[in-house]
Amino acid sequence: METLFAFDKRNYQNCQDSFRGPRNSEYYTGDYSIEPGSVIDVRADRRTIGFCSIIRLRSRTRQLFRRTWDHIRNDGTDVATLCFVKRGRVSISHQLGDTIANTGDFVITKSITPFSVDSQPGEDGVSELLHLTVPMQMLRRVLRDDIKVGFCVPAGGRKFALAERILSDLFEDQDEIDGQVAEQLVESALSVIVDAIKDHGTVAPERQGLADKRLQDVLRFIETHLSDSKLSVAYVAEGCGISPRYLSLLLKRQGSPFSMLLWNKRLQMARQWLADSAHGKSTISEIAYRIGFKNPAHFSRIFKREFKVSPRKYRADAGVELTSTLVVDGGDSRH
Repeated sequence: METLFAFDKRNYQNCQDSFRGPRNSEYYTGDYSIEPGSVIDVRADRRTIGFCSIIRLRSRTRQLFRRTWDHIRNDGTDVATLCFVKRGRVSISHQLGDTIANTGDFVITKSITPFSVDSQPGEDGVSELLHLTVPMQMLRRVLRDDIKVGFCVPAGGRKFALAERILSDLFEDQDEIDGQVAEQLVESALSVIVDAIKDHGTVAPERQGLADKRLQDVLRFIETHLSDSKLSVAYVAEGCGISPRYLSLLLKRQGSPFSMLLWNKRLQMARQWLADSAHGKSTISEIAYRIGFKNPAHFSRIFKREFKVSPRKYRADAGVELTSTLVVDGGDSRH
């Protein structure tokens, strides 16, 4: 076990520079702050097991964390944080709305999606969170269907209790458990969590062939990395662990060559952001960069060629009323 950080009245103002641990690499990047108060006591301890981390975060002080598109562009870490709220309350704002997780709840955040967290002590004056940070590729091996950021359910029942007990015991272990056994236990806890999630009817597993699963992995990888201007067939193939030739064959089955699929997804995302009032404060240039365009002028030309209207005009019109065509049409506009 190692201490990631410990803040009190003497050093809490330096929390932004220190919350990622001694090597400045443990948590993904974001804006972290601690609210000033009569009591400031925040501590995070971490145990690394394989590619995962178990982190216990205890605090007597309100904490705020925000991860934006700028952070995601500069730090492409693709992990999920599975969190047991043991004491206190966590409020999460994300693209789909707001989520409140109280004591006894289980909640998920993902590093590749913007969100903000407001963590507050409970009535006893303490906040305690048990985090399991998991690479998304590892999570997808046991959970095919996507879980949205801010997903939250009560962590009651035997399955969640068993998973939390495994993780807590591993966290407290004094190096008595062999490393390989510890990794197997983490994978077991993760499988139990996924099974508990499915009990809530949030996912609908379906039988898939290997090629279908690979295609889903490819499409998910592309959507996850849309903001990366370096996205290419070779980049995606390497990220998904397949050859560029096999990737091209998968996309051929799906009916769209890579370049058409990529730009369609980027333009559809841009259209959603332009129409979404929550993105009204983002400039058109910022949106262009966020979806992987290196040049905002190029983005505007491509957008106008595709949708017969400039991004600026589209945003202005969408602010009044979205047409029924745009509400219904969520697919490829090239039809």
